[in-house]
Amino acid sequence: MMPVYPTQYSTLSASALNVTLQQNYALTGTTCRLLIRNVSDTYLIENETEKYIFKIYRDAHRKRAEILAEVELLNILHASGLKVAYPLTDESGQQLQAFNAAEGTRYGVLFSFAEGEPVYDLSPEHLRTLGHAMAHFHNISSKTKLQYPRHEFTVDTMLLQPVEVAAPAFKNLPEEYNFLKDTSHYVAGKINDFDTSKFSFGYCHYDFLPKNFHFVNPHTLTFFDFDFCGWGMLANDVASFYVHYFMETTLNKITRERGDADFQLFIDAYREKRPFTEEELAAVPYLGFAFWVFYLRFQFEHYDDWSNTFFNDRFLRERIRILKLWAERHFDL
Repeated sequence: MMPVYPTQYSTLSASALNVTLQQNYALTGTTCRLLIRNVSDTYLIENETEKYIFKIYRDAHRKRAEILAEVELLNILHASGLKVAYPLTDESGQQLQAFNAAEGTRYGVLFSFAEGEPVYDLSPEHLRTLGHAMAHFHNISSKTKLQYPRHEFTVDTMLLQPVEVAAPAFKNLPEEYNFLKDTSHYVAGKINDFDTSKFSFGYCHYDFLPKNFHFVNPHTLTFFDFDFCGWGMLANDVASFYVHYFMETTLNKITRERGDADFQLFIDAYREKRPFTEEELAAVPYLGFAFWVFYLRFQFEHYDDWSNTFFNDRFLRERIRILKLWAERHFDL
C-alpha cells in the first residue's frame, strides 16, 4: 500500500464540511462554499434564512492556544455588547472544531455572519459610528486579560524583527533594503522616545481597514477578522485605520484635505467615548509605518501557503515606494 505523502496545506472539502457542520450545529438545509483560501480558509455556510462563516486555520499560522485566545476575546466582546462576528457553540458545547486533515490536525470556528458590506467612501455618519465602536472595543479590551496567549506588538515584533527576518527577500534589492532597515530603526527610536504613561494598552485588532467591518447602514456596523489580534498600544488600531486614508489620498481617490478632515472626524468621535491623548495621536504616523513592516514579515514567512502569487521583486519595489511616500509625508529624515 502506498503511504500518504507528506502534505503542507490541504483544502477541506466544502461538501464534507457542510455535512459535519449540519451534524455538529444542528443546521438544516445549508450549503457550504469556499470563499477564500489564503491566510486562513473561509467558507460561507447558508440556507434560506441564515448565513454563517466557517474559518479553518492553518497550523503554520495559528496554533490551538492562539485560536482559543481569539475565541475568548470575541466571547468577551460579544457579551459586552460590541457588535462582532462571534464564535458559535455546537451541540456539545464546543466552539472549536478539530479536523484530521492530510497535514495533521486543523482547527475551525463557526462565526455569526457580519451583515452589511464594507464602505470605503466613509461619510461623517459612518466615521462617527466607527469612532464610537472602536472606542467601545478599546474600553473592553483595555480591561481584559486573556487566559490563552496572543502575541505582543512591540518595537521588536513590529519593526526590528521583521526587518531582519525579511532580509533574504531583498537579495536583489539592496538599496530598497537599506531604506527599510534605516527607516525602521529611525521609527523604532521615535516610538521608544514617547512617554508610554500617556498611552493606553490592551488587545488590538491590528487590521482596522474597511474590509474588516461591515455597515448595514451609517449607524450600524459589525467588526470581524480578529485573526491578528494581540496586546499592545491601542493607538496601533487607530494607525491601522489611518493607513486607509493614506492610501486614498496617495492614489488621488480623495484630496489630502478631505482625508485629513475625515480622519479628524473619526478621532473626534472616538474621543466622545474614550480618551485619545495628543501623544497617542502624534505616534500614529510611526505606528502606521510599523504596521506596513509587520505585515511584510508575515507575507515573507507565509510565502509557500499564501503570498507566492504576488510576493516578488516587483511587489517589494512597490511596497518600498509606498513606505518612502509615507516617510516623506510624515518624517523629518
